[in-house]
Amino acid sequence: MNGLGYKLLGGVCAFAFAQPALAQDSGPDQAAAERSASGPVSTSDIVVTALRRSERLQDVPVSVTALGSAALSQQRLQQVSDLAGSVPNLQASTVAGDGLPIFSLRGVSMSDFSFNQQGPVATYFDEVYKGSFPLLGLGMFDLERVEVLRGPQGTLYGKNTTGGAINFISKRPGHDSEAYLKLGYGNYNRYDADGAVQAGLGDTLAARIAFTFSRADGWFKNLMPGRPDGSAVRQYGVRASLLFEPNDKLDFILRLTTSLQNPIEYGVLGEPVGSLGIGNGVYEMFGASSYFRTGLGRREMEADNIGRHRHRTYGASLTGNWHVADALTVTSVTSYDYGRLRVIDEADGTPLRVLEADLKGRGKQLSQDLRLSSDFDGPFNFIFGAYYNIEKLWNETSAGFYSDIDVNGDGALTWEDCVDSGFAVSCIYRNNYKQVRKSAAVYTDMNYKLSDRLILRGGIRYTQDRGKVVGYRAQIEGPDGVPIVNTIPGDDPFDFDASTSARFKKGTVTGKVGVDFKTADNDLIYASFSRGYRANAFNAQAYFSPAELNVAEPETVNAYELGFKSQFLDRAVTFNGAAFYYDYRDQQAISVNSVTHIQTLINIPKSRILGAEFELTVHPVQALRINVGVGILDTKIKEGSLNGTSLRGNQLPNAPKLSASAGFDWDIVETGGGKLSWGVNGSFTSKQYFDLFNTERTAQKGYALVNSQLSYRFADDRYGVSLWGKNIFNKYYARYSLDLSGNGFDYTHLADPRTYGISFDAKF
Repeated sequence: MNGLGYKLLGGVCAFAFAQPALAQDSGPDQAAAERSASGPVSTSDIVVTALRRSERLQDVPVSVTALGSAALSQQRLQQVSDLAGSVPNLQASTVAGDGLPIFSLRGVSMSDFSFNQQGPVATYFDEVYKGSFPLLGLGMFDLERVEVLRGPQGTLYGKNTTGGAINFISKRPGHDSEAYLKLGYGNYNRYDADGAVQAGLGDTLAARIAFTFSRADGWFKNLMPGRPDGSAVRQYGVRASLLFEPNDKLDFILRLTTSLQNPIEYGVLGEPVGSLGIGNGVYEMFGASSYFRTGLGRREMEADNIGRHRHRTYGASLTGNWHVADALTVTSVTSYDYGRLRVIDEADGTPLRVLEADLKGRGKQLSQDLRLSSDFDGPFNFIFGAYYNIEKLWNETSAGFYSDIDVNGDGALTWEDCVDSGFAVSCIYRNNYKQVRKSAAVYTDMNYKLSDRLILRGGIRYTQDRGKVVGYRAQIEGPDGVPIVNTIPGDDPFDFDASTSARFKKGTVTGKVGVDFKTADNDLIYASFSRGYRANAFNAQAYFSPAELNVAEPETVNAYELGFKSQFLDRAVTFNGAAFYYDYRDQQAISVNSVTHIQTLINIPKSRILGAEFELTVHPVQALRINVGVGILDTKIKEGSLNGTSLRGNQLPNAPKLSASAGFDWDIVETGGGKLSWGVNGSFTSKQYFDLFNTERTAQKGYALVNSQLSYRFADDRYGVSLWGKNIFNKYYARYSLDLSGNGFDYTHLADPRTYGISFDAKF
């Protein structure tokens, strides 16, 4: 159950730092890209594949930020959620933990965090779409680069999305023998190890094996005797890649991955609201006391039911390229993924059992992307493709409310306590179901060069999405696990094997048109219109009535964008920017009827988003690199209501009006013995809301962060040592917060405190 689901059931019971210029890619431009990731190379040398072609970043007519392996290492971006501090107008909520962020890009986000939902910002690992939480394993290791595309993705990418796409691209196996190992130690008894080994296995085969391992004690101190501290780290990931090149026309890469996250769960800050404390006076009705969180520090809790988060994933993908002619290439990406996820959420962070949840999910998916690309010398080029994805999920969610109260005073916690309370206290609400989603699409992306400076671009995509939920059942149980009543389907309240189903089918056309112009100085100016959509969704928060098991309509975004990419002073300065306007329709959200308590997944009819990003990179001298970034957003809901309350005029959640950043990397001293470098980056994020109601009490005020790293590399570049610190001034801020005042508290996920450490690396 997500935080919003807690709120609904509770009512029944009572900048980001911008660094665009570090990326790399395989293929003919690989050498230049590798140089750009390791040293001060002009952004004209950066190669990305944002549009499914290898292109210079400065030639790509879309708003994209690319982070190469050096930038990822220098900024210690280890979790996917860390990207929010490095990409303009990208935010991440961590309602399910740091390893499972909910992204918001240019203000496009989602408010239903159920395991079955697929977010509006798509995540890809080596071109494989991974949408649902159980399938999202560790991916931030041994990467060539990360590319973040802003704006609707309605043509080239596997899934239609309204917000954008984030692409994680791992290092390609090569025939040269190489290896590296990086070891680190930090506060909170943190241990890190990352490495890779690569070798040629003959003229046609090459292999690469990479791994990551991290372990740390929890920083959220638990003062409950015998119970562990929260927000620990315990994870590893392994990726094996095999390259097969039988001739100069064919190449295949097989990638096999697995990961495990098994830490003590994230700590939750339960902040009392009002004078009745956490429990909202309910315990007093039965001769006990609510909880007031007295005598605790702001990163301390007394949680009795904190346990382990467990997330296991497996994946296999095969990418093949066949150069059928000098200017025609067929690309195939085939993948299979499997994942299991369990989250035990100690939602109140107290010795009481006011609100607790147990979320379980497992899923598997099979996908196929097949496309034909041209690279003609003439004015016209194209990509034609077809895509198919099938995803199968099983989910079970339970939420217990006041499950430690002996309502009838008989000395035992049983199903009778729930019944005697009128199904309000000492009850557990549970549902489970199977979901199947299928998506099939055909698409094309084309460009026509009218002159050496002017290019027309266009693309269109037809997608058919199908989905069904089967075996859906919801029950109310006692604290002893005994089922009391079947609420869904509910035809026979005592037939606990009964279930129901729902399904949808929708065909949609999306696309993009645009024009880009190269000036006499080789700067790029582009304009585009694009349309993206997010498919129908099932309501996984159905607990009381079959009427709740509804299907929301798709979201759509019509996006208008004007951007530029420029370089001057002999390419020492790169200045890129974009301005945009979004017409955002039918955003999906949960709504609850205040009288019947029936909750459904609805659509908010209309919102609008205005904004811009600017990224500046300056190399005044070879030894110094300066980066500045700014993100600006102005969001507004124009039509819509939720739970009977008008949202008109409210801001969208996770959409701060201003994010700004500045940083530098300075090679202080370079001698025959080695090189000493220092890097600092700071960011500011203005006030943001975490819900559609714009609840002031749970909003995060503006805050600033500062990170730094001091490194020394020996002359042969084989060995290095670094001292690093993140959140150096120990800023206290929330990544997510929710109003649960119906239960007497606000539910808050805190961001990491100050962390620091030392790392050593060696290349072989």
